[in-house]
Amino acid sequence: MMRKKSVIRPAASAAVELNRSLRPPRRVWITIASLAVAIIMVRAGWLEPIVGGIVDQAVRNIITLMLCCSGLITFLLWFLRESGHTVVAKRCVIAGIVATVAIAAGAVRIERVSGDLVPEFAFRWNPSPDRLLPPQRGAAATPDGETAVSLGPWRQTPTDFPGFLGPTGSCGIDEPVLDPDWQARLPRRLWKRPIGAGWSGFATCGEHAVTLEQRGDDEVVSCHAVATGEPEWAVSVLARHETVMGGVGPRSTPTIRDGVVYAHGGTGWLHAIDGTTGAVLWKKNVLDEMGIDPVAHAAAVAWGRAASPLVVDDLVIVPAGGPRSRRSAQEPEFVSLIAFDRANGQRRWIAGDEQISYATPTLVDFGGRGVIVSINEGHVAGYDPADGHEIWEHPWPGHSNSDASCSQAVPIGDGRLFLSKGYGIGAALIAIDTRDVEPWTLRDVWRNAGVLKTKFTNVALHEGHVYGLSDGILECVRVSDGVRQWKGGRYGQGQVLRVGGLLLVQAESGEVVLVEASPGKHSVRGRLAAIEGQTWNNLCLSGNRLLVRNAEEASCYELPVVIGAGAVGPGGNQP
Repeated sequence: MMRKKSVIRPAASAAVELNRSLRPPRRVWITIASLAVAIIMVRAGWLEPIVGGIVDQAVRNIITLMLCCSGLITFLLWFLRESGHTVVAKRCVIAGIVATVAIAAGAVRIERVSGDLVPEFAFRWNPSPDRLLPPQRGAAATPDGETAVSLGPWRQTPTDFPGFLGPTGSCGIDEPVLDPDWQARLPRRLWKRPIGAGWSGFATCGEHAVTLEQRGDDEVVSCHAVATGEPEWAVSVLARHETVMGGVGPRSTPTIRDGVVYAHGGTGWLHAIDGTTGAVLWKKNVLDEMGIDPVAHAAAVAWGRAASPLVVDDLVIVPAGGPRSRRSAQEPEFVSLIAFDRANGQRRWIAGDEQISYATPTLVDFGGRGVIVSINEGHVAGYDPADGHEIWEHPWPGHSNSDASCSQAVPIGDGRLFLSKGYGIGAALIAIDTRDVEPWTLRDVWRNAGVLKTKFTNVALHEGHVYGLSDGILECVRVSDGVRQWKGGRYGQGQVLRVGGLLLVQAESGEVVLVEASPGKHSVRGRLAAIEGQTWNNLCLSGNRLLVRNAEEASCYELPVVIGAGAVGPGGNQP
């Protein structure tokens, strides 16, 4: 009897095993179904009440990928460990998976990653687009490598766009008065041309536009004619910033003051260039100047130095950083800001003792006193332009290698500052009591983690409301109390520029969309297929000429203006 049982049991077990090999057991299907439900919850945004925080689109994509991988692994483990398939079949599946992964890793690379962490792939044997462009080496070098002739004195005009986010650095300008009817009067393209990699925008002075770009191993400050896009001069330095997450090239926008171009590269080079000839007046490597270990700094400030130079009187000011490998015992390991003499590039002062972020320092008037406002890694702080001493500091959480701060502090008036960022932080309004002795007293007026989750972008202020891309969706928020008025349109991690009562929205796809700056509703007035490809670069509007660019191409469009609304400067199409 015992022998009989011992014979029958293996046969029954084999039958069960054979049956299992044809269909996964119920627990496998339940696991996969549960994962599918979790994916639906994540994509629909239902996860936020459960985790008790704000989950942006990038995090949703990561969680979705993890859940999909979990489902595949669940099925694969059943197949390999519990199914009744032959050993040969299982080995073939394993070999196929290993071969596929090996071939993909050897043949394909991640070319870039979108703002929502969606990768774009390219074959490894295809070079990056910037490496296919001709190099531009040396000060005042033309594309043919010859010395550039003088362009004549650079003369400022009322319609100049001389730096990051416009003439006042506020992400808004009041003129020209754009004609919102783009169906009746389409924007007209003036030129389009290839350009080196990077997320720099254009800055203009008269008929000249400057930007930063990457061409192979050269980081280039390039000048172009606004009307034609033709190169006028270029200044290059041997430097290259490149990461999978952040892309290739410099990320800041040059600043133009009195005909001099100040440019701050992704690896720390700071140039002062004569706009007339392209001659370098002086240059500094900020990391070397501060004794900063470039390897440690690159790990801490993972996506490259992104701040545009701030020019105040006779100073040019940029973030400093750290950690410093060369310093005295009395000096801090990290320095927030460094100021150079505009005339000769000599260091004038250093300020703060915190690691830098990706925001640009700005000069803000508080009751008649100018204060440099800087968003550092974990605080927003105010410094005296005369000597750099700290006047006040306020927590604003972040890390420069993870939940980084990129958005500018926006002065609202009456000693108030508006702050915003992504990564679950949202927006806040802080009030500063300038009547106090230093350090000044600060308090939160309101904080709202659910609005204006600006990631790589900034907000525009108009008539008591702020407008910005909140995790890729355009949003209007009342500045007095942080209450959302509307939210609509998916533009990705792009940029915004206010022009009078209208918004030019640069979508991450390269499209430019014209939207009303009104708290009533999200109202689109026009669309323009300006450029193609991933676009994180800020817009530049000089007169009525819109300059757009990304990491591969640049273009200029003449925008229609309202007839009788006044002069729009060179290139205007007003009769």
